[in-house]
Amino acid sequence: MYVAAKGGEKAIRNAHALLAKRRRGNEGLPSITLDQIAQQLTLAVDRVMAEGSLYDVELAALAVKQARGDLIEAIFLIRAFRTTLPRFGASVPLDTGDMLVRRRVSATYKDLPGGQLLGPTFDYTHRLLDTSLGGEGGENAVETGSDAPLAMPRVTDLLGAEGLIEAAPEDDGTEPFDITRAPVTFPVDRATRLQTLARGDEGYLLALGYSTQRGYARSHPFVGEIRFGDVEVVFEAPELGFEISLGTVQVTECQMVNQFKGSAEVPPQFTRGYGLVFGQCERKAMSMALVERALRWKELGEEPGSPAQDEEFVLSHCDNVQATGFVEHLKLPHYVDFQAELDLVRRMRGEHEAEMKEAAE
Repeated sequence: MYVAAKGGEKAIRNAHALLAKRRRGNEGLPSITLDQIAQQLTLAVDRVMAEGSLYDVELAALAVKQARGDLIEAIFLIRAFRTTLPRFGASVPLDTGDMLVRRRVSATYKDLPGGQLLGPTFDYTHRLLDTSLGGEGGENAVETGSDAPLAMPRVTDLLGAEGLIEAAPEDDGTEPFDITRAPVTFPVDRATRLQTLARGDEGYLLALGYSTQRGYARSHPFVGEIRFGDVEVVFEAPELGFEISLGTVQVTECQMVNQFKGSAEVPPQFTRGYGLVFGQCERKAMSMALVERALRWKELGEEPGSPAQDEEFVLSHCDNVQATGFVEHLKLPHYVDFQAELDLVRRMRGEHEAEMKEAAE
């Protein structure tokens, strides 16, 4: 039960005004523009789009600015805006095999068809602060190859050709459950699980993924492939009878390769863990793939017992918007609740003191 905060609407209006002032900062400095955020804080914008479940660079940049850089608050803003949008239909499944690849690496094969493409990455930086970034900074020249792009078949397809990895699940034509339209009930199918993980909190999934590597799910993973690039979004309009292109989105896909000892029906082979998210969010895609594989223990006949294998625990707590609301509501007034608890504790203490006094006499 809540009661009004002291000061009422006037205090809240002043709080909003102070928030806007802090957001603006020193008025002697130029205000940061949405283009600057979108072009220079791309990884922050990508995370907001991924966990906000809305691919719109400009809106994500606006959310980052409005939230003063608090990415979870920005994700909250995007989710809230998303609920106001009409839905005209669903695009056909993305074909990441036809991706215009900007980065593609594999930890399983050094030389693979299409080659490795390092692209934009922190992987080989020295993690030393670059003080030159404190100024305007100059442009960094990038050497580009002149060769035509080569075909880049998936690593899992190469393994699949030899029967060394489980087959990719087939599309049976069933309409996937939509977690944005109806509450999730357990147990869930893989499509629902992947949807939930795709917009789950990166830090939460990172911790769970890390736990699987430390022995809490008996997982020995290999990054079969990470690819980041542009994928065409195609919509099939029933009234037209043919497909039309709506544009492209940037996504990161991770195919994790895990060991599997086999069973009486299935020979020893590798299994898959899968991650797909908006933007360049490699840490998120890898964590998602690790956790997704851990959650498949039942269908693979493995033993449970680790936090990352508990489907209801993992999926019920991975959403940072829900978690934020539940945790941060504790800041709101709970005066009546606390007074009731306070009266109860005082009464119990009085009873306890009376009992102690009687025992002493």
